[in-house]
Amino acid sequence: MNTYRKLNIVIIICIMSTFWLSACVDENKSPEITQSPTETEIRATYSDLGMTIEEKVEKLVKAMSLEEKVGQMIQPDRSSASPDEIKEYFIGSVFSGGGNAPKPNTKEGWFKMCEDYQAAAMSTRLGVPIIYGVDAVHGHNTLPDAVIFPHNIGLGAAANPELMNEIARATAKEMIATGVNWNFAPCVAAARDQRWGRTYESFSEDPKLISKLSVPYIRTMQEEYKIAATAKHYLADGGTEWGTGNDSRGFKIDQGNSRITEEELREIHLPMYKEAVDAGVKTVMVSFSSWRGVKSHEDKYLIEDVLKGELGFEGYVVSDYEAVHQLSGDDLYSQLVSAVNAGIDMFMEPSHWKECINDIKKAVDAGDIAEERVNDAVSRILKVKFEMDLFQNPLGQRKLAADELGSEQNRKVAQKAVRESLVLLKNERGVLPLGKDAKIFVTGPAADDVGVQCGGWTKTWQGGQDTAGSRWVEGSTILDGFKKIAQDNGGTIYTEAQDIHKANVAVVVVGERPYAEGDGDDGSLDLYSGQMLEGNKEALELVKNAWIPTVVIMISGRPRIITEEIEEWDAFVAAWLPGSEGAAVADVLYGDYEFNGKLPFTWPSDAKKVKPGDRSCLFPYGYGFKTTE
Repeated sequence: MNTYRKLNIVIIICIMSTFWLSACVDENKSPEITQSPTETEIRATYSDLGMTIEEKVEKLVKAMSLEEKVGQMIQPDRSSASPDEIKEYFIGSVFSGGGNAPKPNTKEGWFKMCEDYQAAAMSTRLGVPIIYGVDAVHGHNTLPDAVIFPHNIGLGAAANPELMNEIARATAKEMIATGVNWNFAPCVAAARDQRWGRTYESFSEDPKLISKLSVPYIRTMQEEYKIAATAKHYLADGGTEWGTGNDSRGFKIDQGNSRITEEELREIHLPMYKEAVDAGVKTVMVSFSSWRGVKSHEDKYLIEDVLKGELGFEGYVVSDYEAVHQLSGDDLYSQLVSAVNAGIDMFMEPSHWKECINDIKKAVDAGDIAEERVNDAVSRILKVKFEMDLFQNPLGQRKLAADELGSEQNRKVAQKAVRESLVLLKNERGVLPLGKDAKIFVTGPAADDVGVQCGGWTKTWQGGQDTAGSRWVEGSTILDGFKKIAQDNGGTIYTEAQDIHKANVAVVVVGERPYAEGDGDDGSLDLYSGQMLEGNKEALELVKNAWIPTVVIMISGRPRIITEEIEEWDAFVAAWLPGSEGAAVADVLYGDYEFNGKLPFTWPSDAKKVKPGDRSCLFPYGYGFKTTE
């Protein structure tokens, strides 16, 4: 056989071998050389009824670049991120910080904003929708036309789970009307020191009551209206010690340190999260505070081991407002590494969000954050978005409630909540209920102010007060309610000091000025200093000198020290922060409805004795009676 012939035979063998190997590859379809699914194919899975959510999430995460994954972990404030930037950086969420609203701050303004953000997100390569978060903690409270419900402390006094369902429905409808699909509520903190400025955000000092009220709220909002709820602030934010607060902000207890044992942590502060997780809560927000000197945002034991592991939480964990900047570490890079590795899945970063994106990407490239941890975080976020049906309805279930903002139906729910939240703590000489044809003198700085009734987290972060000729938000005042009933029944309402002697009885409405978070920390808790309104003392002295029966109504976010003053009052009612429907207070004082509220907190006799269950208290937990008792 000559050389030429041998070469031909070798060539033929090589060609045949190559053909045979190619055939084997085609038959076996080796994944190493199979092309990745196209963007069109990935998008098609979003509506594929034959795939589980887990399968959709897995396929989507595999198709995402690192930039797309990290973008899902970032949540800028609306004021610092345009729709174009949402598209450019593949952002997963946008939020409104306290009072941060589009212009105009109307239903239409909000919906247009959310529509623009969603259009930008959906125009990205993979079309992943954003989830838009707000603090709708007592109604959709950033909008002045929304219905404002009593703050949680009042709902704790009402202690009515079905009422919580009604409030969740009304709030969800008003959120849907504006295109918003994530609520940073409910707060499930067990406040253990009433000097804390966030006491009113707590339903009660009792973990069982907190769970009883928060679970129906979570379920109704998520299951009926596909709005993600948030259990916050994890963990023991209500158990910090006075004097350990954030010094840089001048806070005395807020964002402080809880030095309690793990036994107490699990007995008092963890049960509400277990109940919330069992109820399917989609997100958990971590607390600014610390446990035993370790900031919660870098406490891997509490987040990864306890929350995600022991409790089985399958949603995602979000940081609080720039909380990562308070962590140990010399720079933002190291702080982010600690937080991500501790289990934080999404970062609420109003203005430093671009730096966070860059640092997380650098940390993954450097091996300081495993890409598996990023994949876990992104999978959790995407899972919630699928469960809340955002891929199909990014602007929410509008067919359920497109026109619900400030509706009369929702206001009736709020009026019911006000009536059920009132707690009668004293009623001597049968002064209550008031006669509808009586001549009543109504005074006090909280008697005719919707803003005061609503407290903090209303239109703005800290809330605000009415001004001459203008109300802070839409609603009615306590004085409005008295005037309406009197007018309809032949009674008379006096408000000028010179008319006080014409009255048969005086009603004095004292209160706190609006506040939120650490700005509300107050060590005195008396009636005349700290967060209390100017005019409280003058109003009380005026009626004291008139020598007529006196009813005192307190508008406040917590019990205040009234040990000496209450001896001079014939009746005393804790009305908490009733919200926009203040007129409903009068319905109960006139006897159209009975008092049903019970104290959700121990009422202290002294500002230095604020521990739950203190035997020297003025009124014990659960106290409150009816006018017929």
